[in-house]
Amino acid sequence: MKITNVRVRVIEKENSKMRGFASVTIDDEFVVHDIRILEGNDGLFLAMPSKQIAPGEYRDIAHPINQEARELFTEAILKEY
Repeated sequence: MKITNVRVRVIEKENSKMRGFASVTIDDEFVVHDIRILEGNDGLFLAMPSKQIAPGEYRDIAHPINQEARELFTEAILKEY
């Protein structure tokens, strides 16, 4: 798997942990939109696109299967951010 394109939309809201949204293209063939860039206690992290399945309960729609893939996404997105 190769990340071939990353697009980031920076969000500047006061009193919000949201820093932006990213779209990632994989192998010039598949794209994942609405990856959230958030500020946490230990720095920036990603939240994958999700949908609400019950009040207060969410399920990821798309996500990396292993740590290596997650690190690939995180590195590429934060570099672009």
